Amino acid sequence: MPQPRERNAVDRYFRISERGSTLAREVRGGFATFFTMAYILVLNPIILGGAEDKFGTQLSGPQLVTATALVAAVMTTIMGLGGNLPLAIAAGLGLNAVVAYQIAPTMSWADAMGLVVLEGIVICVLVVTGLREAVMHAIPQQLKQAISVGIGLFIAFIGFIDAGFVTRIPGETGSVPVQLGASGQLSGWPVLVFCLGVLLTISLMARRVRGAILISIVTMTVVAIVVNELADIDPLAWGLTVPSVPADVVAWPDFGLFGSFSLFGAFAEVGAVTVVLLVFTLVLSDFFDTMGTVVGVSNEAGLLDEKGDVPNLGRVLLIDGAAAVAGGVASSSSNTAYIESAAGVGEGARTGFASVVTGALFGLALFLTPLATVVPAQAAAPALIVVGFLLMTQVRHIEWEKYEIGIPAFLTVALMPFTYSITNGIGAGFIAYVVIKAVLGKAREVHWLLWTTAALFAVYFAIEPIEQILGTK
Repeated sequence: MPQPRERNAVDRYFRISERGSTLAREVRGGFATFFTMAYILVLNPIILGGAEDKFGTQLSGPQLVTATALVAAVMTTIMGLGGNLPLAIAAGLGLNAVVAYQIAPTMSWADAMGLVVLEGIVICVLVVTGLREAVMHAIPQQLKQAISVGIGLFIAFIGFIDAGFVTRIPGETGSVPVQLGASGQLSGWPVLVFCLGVLLTISLMARRVRGAILISIVTMTVVAIVVNELADIDPLAWGLTVPSVPADVVAWPDFGLFGSFSLFGAFAEVGAVTVVLLVFTLVLSDFFDTMGTVVGVSNEAGLLDEKGDVPNLGRVLLIDGAAAVAGGVASSSSNTAYIESAAGVGEGARTGFASVVTGALFGLALFLTPLATVVPAQAAAPALIVVGFLLMTQVRHIEWEKYEIGIPAFLTVALMPFTYSITNGIGAGFIAYVVIKAVLGKAREVHWLLWTTAALFAVYFAIEPIEQILGTK
């Protein structure tokens, strides 16, 4: 009778054989996950670097690439070693949009990143105290899905604007606030690069090509460089980044943003009520997106137990909360688990060793900053359109025929892009939900945490008249 193969230390620690995997599959899965989500090294700097804080300050692109790669490398490795799940961590799309376009314009970047640190601390406290179940049950599932849909539309809108496909109409009153292209029609090579990028990305996605987003970004960056060299293009037409062949491929990482945060500076800038609401917005988006990602990836990997529970869930959520803290400390925005980890699972990954491989690749990317800083918005923005689509798909789970959930969900979804604010959408949805429930005589069905949150949002929307009444303004 053949003797069972003796397992090495790595196999025993990660339970590779026990979960029906092999070291080769884990390595392959780690590579697949990295190449599927490596686009964040380009998109996060574009989103954060394209925004200004209250004082007109912009973050450095090369420093943002370093910060993005650093936190992804460290926290993904920790997730692999501590959580033993094939889950990768990086700056969260949607979360970085909240920081860039909602929070930073009202305070300094240091203050904004301080709120990200506070968000991570709150998540860690919720996990440690067991309050995560209470928070999960407080928010109706369909409202959570509406938040994801709204963020999807918001991200897509940002993508269209960053690429110049949609622009504001300067100096116009009494007309629509935005238009197609710079003059009511599409014109210029940069916009053409964006349009071709959208077509390429959606074609690759439709064919289920792994790494479709990254392939599109790389391809269209090459196209943009060629176009910029051959055509007579005003450099300003490209926006912040003019595509050109980099002088160097490898460079020493710039850690200049690390530690540039102020934990309590936001309180002086915008007040305690607004700080609470902004932190709550980050917590809500991060916490529930993580839960969905963790359960979805674990289920696809066949790792859920007979009760449908995720192995090491408490530890996994604690690491995810710590990732948010790390993102604020490094100024890369809140970091969270990535649904793209499913690409690694599709390649056979079943353990945290795949995450260790992915983390190592992000570590290598620290020294390839010049490559990431030549990507123009027109080559990266198609990814925002696709991410918006992916988030939008959750709209099918909302029962629109039930007005008590359909109306709040609609307000949540519509107001995010229409007011250019994720916070406004969440607040309007929560207030509408509790009011409709009360009108229908179902007030007791609403969790007290949701009542409290809706009351805080009511104060947030009415802060100016309240300040006038109190004589503080």
